[in-house]
Amino acid sequence: QVQLVESGGGLVQAGGSLRLSCAASGTIFSINAMGWHRQAPGKQRELVASVISGDSTNYADSVKGRFTISRDNAKNTVYLQMNSLKPEDTAVYYCNADLRRYAHDYIGRYWGEGTPVTVSS
Repeated sequence: QVQLVESGGGLVQAGGSLRLSCAASGTIFSINAMGWHRQAPGKQRELVASVISGDSTNYADSVKGRFTISRDNAKNTVYLQMNSLKPEDTAVYYCNADLRRYAHDYIGRYWGEGTPVTVSS
């Protein structure tokens, strides 16, 4: 089994910062990519940022210049530093990992349970 555990969410005022963490554990052979998605009430889940092996990153336009994704391969952990937060960033943030559990396994996407972020105006 694979588990992804997020932490770092909470309540913050507009303009503030939060740092999310997500650690993957369990039967893992290799991780291809890790990332963060978010889902606001009444909206579809959307990609926030992702990082693949080799440290290539991708960001949603709405967070470019404010959020930074990073990855610690030794710890199977991904981080999301969120600065200059806005009320529209309020959502549940979900971590994902695209990984192989074994050497000849397919790449599967695994999700964390989500951590809420609320930005007050």
